[in-house]
Amino acid sequence: MEYKVKFLWDEEANVWVAQSEDIPGLVLEGGSLDALIERVRFAAPELIELNNSPEMASLYFTVERREKVIA
Repeated sequence: MEYKVKFLWDEEANVWVAQSEDIPGLVLEGGSLDALIERVRFAAPELIELNNSPEMASLYFTVERREKVIA
C-alpha cells in the first residue's frame, strides 16, 4: 500500500509541516526539510502499525512551498 505524505512550508511559523490523510496522527514540523523527512520515515511505520494497517507499505512524498516576491 502507498501512503501519501505532504510537506508544506509554513511561512508564518518558518517551519516545514508534514501531514498525511492516509496515516492518522501523522503531523510533524521541523525547520529543515531533510530532517523532517527522516522524522517521518521513523514515525510513519509506527503509526501505520498502530492503525492496524498492512506491514508492507511505501511512502509517497510531495513538497509544496509558496513564496511571495516583489517584482
